[in-house]
Amino acid sequence: MVRQLDGQMVADTATSLRRGTMRLGRRLRLERPEPSGTGAELSVLGLLYRRGPMSAGELAWAERVQPQSLTRTLAALEERGVVARQPDPADRRRSVLSITESGRAVLYADVAQRDSWLALAIADQLSPAEAQLLMMAGELMERLAEAEVDAMHRTATGAA
Repeated sequence: MVRQLDGQMVADTATSLRRGTMRLGRRLRLERPEPSGTGAELSVLGLLYRRGPMSAGELAWAERVQPQSLTRTLAALEERGVVARQPDPADRRRSVLSITESGRAVLYADVAQRDSWLALAIADQLSPAEAQLLMMAGELMERLAEAEVDAMHRTATGAA
């Protein structure tokens, strides 16, 4: 049985989480090595790294943007040699994009520097129990990030 959460508690949690993630996101962007690429470029590289080769349309859907919005980003990534375009083996009319070894190196450098700063901040500012709680929160935030808005809206409004 799913327990309903108190509406005010959910609203307060959402506000606190939004504020915290926004501030931490800004700080992590400041810790980004120069020049590692734009946020959109690094996001695409991350998706290709985690999910494997994807079409431009699939990337756009995963990023929640229109395919036309990614055109310039994908062109820049291809030009830098961090993304490669190949014909789709299942449908030769389409192409799929994949991250190259050079792209992995760019992504690893970006992630390593920010993870290093974050690890030092956690060790300096948090107790072991708080660090464990934060690890659990990170996993929950990943789940929230993947949530479908339509499904959430139906649940919030009670629609079937």
